[in-house]
Amino acid sequence: MIPSISRRQWLKQLGGGAGALALQSMLAGDVAADKSENKKSPHHEVKAKNVIWLFMNGGPSGIDTFDYKPELAKYHGKVFEGEVKTLFPHPGPLMESPFKFNRYGESGLPISEIYSNVAKHADDLCVINSCTSTQLNHVPACYMMNTGVSRVGSPSIGSFATYGLGTENSELPGFVVMMDRRSAPEGGANLWDSGFLPPKYQGVPFRNDGEPVLFLDRSVSRGRQQNRLKFLAKLNQEHLNRNPHNRDLETRIQSFETAYKMQASVPDLMKVDDETEDTKRIYGLDDPDCEHFGTQLLLARRMVERGVRFQQIFHGGWKRNWDSHGSLGDNHRSLAKETDKPIAGLLRDLKARGLLESTLVIWGGEFGRLPMSQDIDGRDHNPYGFTMWMAGGGAKKGYVHGKTDELGYRAVESPVSMNDLHATILHLMGVDHERLSYWFSGRDQTMTNSLGSVVFDICNKS
Repeated sequence: MIPSISRRQWLKQLGGGAGALALQSMLAGDVAADKSENKKSPHHEVKAKNVIWLFMNGGPSGIDTFDYKPELAKYHGKVFEGEVKTLFPHPGPLMESPFKFNRYGESGLPISEIYSNVAKHADDLCVINSCTSTQLNHVPACYMMNTGVSRVGSPSIGSFATYGLGTENSELPGFVVMMDRRSAPEGGANLWDSGFLPPKYQGVPFRNDGEPVLFLDRSVSRGRQQNRLKFLAKLNQEHLNRNPHNRDLETRIQSFETAYKMQASVPDLMKVDDETEDTKRIYGLDDPDCEHFGTQLLLARRMVERGVRFQQIFHGGWKRNWDSHGSLGDNHRSLAKETDKPIAGLLRDLKARGLLESTLVIWGGEFGRLPMSQDIDGRDHNPYGFTMWMAGGGAKKGYVHGKTDELGYRAVESPVSMNDLHATILHLMGVDHERLSYWFSGRDQTMTNSLGSVVFDICNKS
């Protein structure tokens, strides 16, 4: 069953040497181990076996993408008379969206013209227009979105999910991270860190350019490599015997086993040229603007097929992202062009292969944007009411949950906090967020620590 570790069990765990045994079994040639050897049983019915989180770093504007606010056109250019909290002082007047909205599908979901390809999948989307956060600036807001806490040191949702459920493929990491080709997201590696959980549950980043994973090709013969690793195993075992409570050492030893197995599994994973031309086209690999992000999403689908539990793909880094304090029209149109076709391709491909029902796709950033203008044609940060959406994995289809006020400033109906969001994601994965715990700092810690609740209204009952 999913682990709920007491203090006594935790202390007992620290004295083991399982990592060394794992390396010894690997050196004995056991690279064809049971792919489900690390899998753990869920608490209840699983809707989402896998998660692909599309993180739009910088904070995309909900009122310019999926939360249509026609009243903004009516009040365009007028001063907002209520109280408004901003990161930068002196916000400008209200600003209408520079984009047209249309209604799509049988559900009639309103979606901006800049996401016209994703809009074709409107009846698969569960749009949450009432997300809320406590943080107004990027780095703490990114921590809040990923860990439920605004400071460094807590495990990410991907780490908690893989801790609770394990992986279905011992030849690949259970939690994989891919980033924008230009730079890492604000907050960096802390966003996929395992915090107080064992280090083996942290996210494994794949590189932005070139080969996603370095040094997988064997530069020496298999026999010579095994001899080297046997010697390394001996040194590590001696060190572990002297330091039995060193969790980092245990993880380092276990990582050798995964790396060794990845030498066989990753090259096959990366062979996107094996895909049909039609498949590559729907992901946008024939479009220079879409090629990088599209390749990442195609790899994400291939990793779902191979049992990778949790993936986060960050679009936008600290050098260029969705943070549109000025020129929002140009910024959002450009970034949406890079992501619209690949995301639509991912949804179409997953559905065609029968994988969407068991794969939860999540879209959103760390917060949204204000309905007031900044620097004439931009928008400041808004954590008080913003948009995310889900598709597949047990999320309700063609559905809008919650709403913001008529201008899109604050959530006024069915607000969803970041802790609520995490509780709901884990629920769809078959995990009770209140039962999945880890002993740390004198008490049992959970992903939400009783601060969140499952939003059952966005979950399919069937």
